[in-house]
Amino acid sequence: MESVKGLRKFFNQKMVSLLFLLAIVIATFTILSKGSFLHPINIRTILNLMAVTGLLTLGAGCLIIYGYIDLSTGATGTFCGIVMPMLLQSGAHWSVAVILCIVLGMLVGAANAVLVNVVGFQSFIATMAMASVVNGVTFVLCKGQAVSVKNDFITYIGTGRFFNTIPIPITITVVFFIVYGLLLSKSKFGRSVYLLGGNAQAARLSGLRPVRTSYILFMNSGMLASLAGMLLAARMKSGTTSGITGSQFTGITAAMLGGISFGGGSGSFAGVFVGLLIVTAFNNGLSVMGVLSYWQTVASGALLLFALTLDYLNGRRMTRRVAVRT
Repeated sequence: MESVKGLRKFFNQKMVSLLFLLAIVIATFTILSKGSFLHPINIRTILNLMAVTGLLTLGAGCLIIYGYIDLSTGATGTFCGIVMPMLLQSGAHWSVAVILCIVLGMLVGAANAVLVNVVGFQSFIATMAMASVVNGVTFVLCKGQAVSVKNDFITYIGTGRFFNTIPIPITITVVFFIVYGLLLSKSKFGRSVYLLGGNAQAARLSGLRPVRTSYILFMNSGMLASLAGMLLAARMKSGTTSGITGSQFTGITAAMLGGISFGGGSGSFAGVFVGLLIVTAFNNGLSVMGVLSYWQTVASGALLLFALTLDYLNGRRMTRRVAVRT
């Protein structure tokens, strides 16, 4: 009897479910593509895609745990992906260009936090409006034209590979996942994010500072978005007005599929990383199969709905468990 209960508990674990879903996605597209899905070149493509969306997923995940959402990250990343090559072309050193773009991303995040905490907008309204503003500024700056990245070091970061195998961008993203995972699970600040997301009123009464934390998280989201935009520009060797616009939904889908509750207060980045693998492999598999772009959009939307449904069902199950215990 105990072994049956243990087996049931094992299969109910979120990570096992995610790994099983990942295996299904990989097996399905491998069969449908007659093996081309697992070709080394395509695997490298998946890793490069993960590098960009992974940084957005980290920013989105932190905010969703807190109970907020940021819809401006795609616009912010695209903006910084344009500004960086413009600064390089004006003669700025690559380090200066990167730092300035990170600061710009953080300023956008701070502006979002002001709209939420001072003006009183809902986070999705504030960040959606900010995305429109930033997109407009991006088009004004570059007049709708792509801007070439003319710096060997930057392009090497975007296209180089460790040991001629592992892309540098995915290595950067994995390091960020490890750091953020440890930060949220082991540090006092990370625990405060979970507490504020789970019950902001109780956390506030216990001495935590929700407003300060929200500023940090929004600025962190803007910083990660700027890094994502610059990584894409470095890999493509140019910044474009399309950039990573819209990729924030991929990040949100991966975060929620990975177990971060839309209601805030729960989730881990280990699950989020697997969720990111699932979403990226799914989208890439559609491309490998030659599915038309608008059907890919439909499928991506369906995947987001699936993640929301899972979150809703998990929320109901947790509510029932609490009710039974009480």
